[in-house]
Amino acid sequence: MAKILDGKACAAVVREGVAQRVAALRAQGVHPGLTVVLVGEDPASQVYVRNKDKAAQDAGFRVQTLRLPAGIAQGELEQRVRELGTDASVHGILVQLPLPRGLDATRVVRCIPPHKDVDGLTPPNVAALAMGEPGLFPCTPLGCVEILERHGIPLAGAEVVVIGRSMLVGKPFALLALERHATVTVAHSRTQDLAAVCRRADILVAAVGKPRMVQGDWIKSGAVVLDVGINRRPDGTLCGDVDTEAAMARAGAITPVPGGIGPMTIAMLLSNTVLAAERVAGRESRGARVHGA
Repeated sequence: MAKILDGKACAAVVREGVAQRVAALRAQGVHPGLTVVLVGEDPASQVYVRNKDKAAQDAGFRVQTLRLPAGIAQGELEQRVRELGTDASVHGILVQLPLPRGLDATRVVRCIPPHKDVDGLTPPNVAALAMGEPGLFPCTPLGCVEILERHGIPLAGAEVVVIGRSMLVGKPFALLALERHATVTVAHSRTQDLAAVCRRADILVAAVGKPRMVQGDWIKSGAVVLDVGINRRPDGTLCGDVDTEAAMARAGAITPVPGGIGPMTIAMLLSNTVLAAERVAGRESRGARVHGA
């Protein structure tokens, strides 16, 4: 039976460390600030933002949510984000995605200064990740790395298979794993014999957004499974991209849904934000170890 990798417990430890770093900055007169830009009234986004706000407030951040109407013009939205970029009290800016139809998220994200891009999506941060240089990197893959490290699961020498090639999870996690000396395969919808590819993995990361797509017999005996997917069933319950019950019989360790990678994503958002504030204050700490800094 697989060991459960408890994301809630791991995230609590990360958040405690972040709170200590925030307190140290505040003692020096720097009050780390996070601003979330929320456009429209999407219910899921509203929930995510409330969770992020509470976690940031609990850690001692100055937090604000900039709520804008779904019908805002592209140019006005970009200008509001640029204004946040020039505000010295704001150390981290996060644009809640997806944006309402008709708005170009890529253009909006590029208005965020890279040193305030706590989602790690601006081209300079993407380039820094690819080149193995310091930067701010996407929160979910950082959370995946953190939960492995805190459970003593090494990436070095491991064969890693990532299902999904998004800029939010698949590609950045592959780069983070390569930086830590893993052998990485990125699989996707056009991968031939996907099940056979997955069976090679010592560490399997499912980040494709399809409920219970990964079957138990896709998993090598003893493998570590990181289930990044969060899918809502017709009855309102949540499930991941992995058939958890079947996977439990074969995997050595697995993250649950909910309670696995989700809490880690928010924890790493806080870590990115305090790191951004530390860099501005000239006192970057060792707490940035998973960022490649």
